[in-house]
Amino acid sequence: MDLEEARKVITDTDRQIAALFCRRMEAVKEVAKVKKERGLPVLDEIRERELLEKDLSAVEDERFRPYFVGVVKSLVDASKSYQRMLLKGMRVAYAGVAGAFAHAAAKNAFPDAETVGYPDFASAYEAVEKGECDAAMLPLENSYNGDVGQVMDLAFFGALKINGIYAAEVTQNLLALPGTDIGSIKEVVSHPQALGQCAEYIRRHGWKITKSANTALAAKAVMESGRRDIAAIASEEAAEEYGLVKLESHIEESRSNVTRFAVFSRTAKAPSENDSRFVMTFTVNNEAGSLGRAVSVIGYNGFNLRALKSRPTKNLSWEYYFFAEGEGNVNSADGRDMLKELSLCCNNVEIIGSFEGEHNI
Repeated sequence: MDLEEARKVITDTDRQIAALFCRRMEAVKEVAKVKKERGLPVLDEIRERELLEKDLSAVEDERFRPYFVGVVKSLVDASKSYQRMLLKGMRVAYAGVAGAFAHAAAKNAFPDAETVGYPDFASAYEAVEKGECDAAMLPLENSYNGDVGQVMDLAFFGALKINGIYAAEVTQNLLALPGTDIGSIKEVVSHPQALGQCAEYIRRHGWKITKSANTALAAKAVMESGRRDIAAIASEEAAEEYGLVKLESHIEESRSNVTRFAVFSRTAKAPSENDSRFVMTFTVNNEAGSLGRAVSVIGYNGFNLRALKSRPTKNLSWEYYFFAEGEGNVNSADGRDMLKELSLCCNNVEIIGSFEGEHNI
């Protein structure tokens, strides 16, 4: 092959690549549409790794593989940029106001979406049910202070699906008006969860406690009060939002302070062979051994229960439903067998979500 022939091959190949690129971007457009419907973020690191491995395996000549890595990464970057443009109209609900930990978590998980604050968990959840928002990011549990029962109840009684779980490290800060001395503080205000996480720190100082609907509202209240004998326990973002200064940081009892958020949307994520986590709810008859049988069925079919929590159904006294998180693919043959067997010993069995794993943000 001489120089002119080689150049002709390159030109022809580039034209084919251009046509295939346009075809690929049309498919990316459909992916963006599904992500918006199901409340999924643009970034999917697991999918990117899998795509790179599959594409590299298709390059038979090993000499070219290192160069093809750059090609794949460029295609992925182009796809993400296009998706971000298409998803500019996506709206994500959270409970609280700007500066709340939930607001920061929603922005980190969905950096290209509009985040919308609601006064409480139920309002944020209902915003998605009504179509006001495309997804809601609500806390499931905190590693120090435990479960958020209200959100579990919404998952059980509501119709939305969980399409992902995100773990966010929480740093509690003591915030006050500029010029405030920590020695002059007599009162702290924050959400009960934050107050619980910092209980020992508060006790040592002997401060009065005032509860707030959320941490960001606590910071706002301190700003509006004009007082220098009161402080809020809230995020760094809240300090920036409301013009407060950080007197002390990491005042929580545990240095491993993580809140896990669930992303709720109207449509379930499409089943995937890579799904490795699931969330389900069920009830059992109030008789000896009924819960044990349910747990045995899950384990017998090869699924690991990471968490099993009970909550009152509110219909009858002493009647409970169970909120379970497990490892494994419930869309597999084993998963279908498990669900079939569970339906024989449980009532109201429902998969609330099935997804590829938990993300850190």
